[in-house]
Amino acid sequence: MTIWPLRLSLALALLTVSAHAQSFKERVEPCLACHGENGTSQTEQTPSLGAQQPAYSLIQLFMFREKMRNVELMNEMAKDLTDDDLRAFSDFISKLPKPVAATDADPARMERGATLAQRNRCASCHNDNYAGRDSIPGVAGQREDYLARTMREYKDNTRRGYEATMSDLLQTVTVEQIDELAYYLARVR
Repeated sequence: MTIWPLRLSLALALLTVSAHAQSFKERVEPCLACHGENGTSQTEQTPSLGAQQPAYSLIQLFMFREKMRNVELMNEMAKDLTDDDLRAFSDFISKLPKPVAATDADPARMERGATLAQRNRCASCHNDNYAGRDSIPGVAGQREDYLARTMREYKDNTRRGYEATMSDLLQTVTVEQIDELAYYLARVR
């Protein structure tokens, strides 16, 4: 059974409170309800935000606010954020603890994933430790389901990025290879 509808309801309720909240702590509560208080999301298909690059988070929040990325809940959450709000939320996200990587690693799958990551030069942008840099997200320890979905969306061009690098790169990667990459990255420490 999925907890997604419950989380969505909670986030929407907190959004209503957030609109009238005075403190930053009150305003960030709806974010943490879905993305995880400790930086690691427990919600299906919802990314962990802990230790995410501030520039990357800023761009993503801007894209949600401007509806350049269409995720209804995030568009609603970001629609009234000022530029200063976007910077404050991005800085806050960067200070959350790094996501906790999945621990159930199959050595053969980890080896296949590492080989694919090396072949596709993932570390050239996301860094050797996959923590990201500048406007490039950290992917180490990210939710496997979210990684797989995101890479599939880049591959089929249903997810817009602020540049085409991921869409271009993933054109030669099979869906099966995407699953192996997601498995590997979710478990990288």
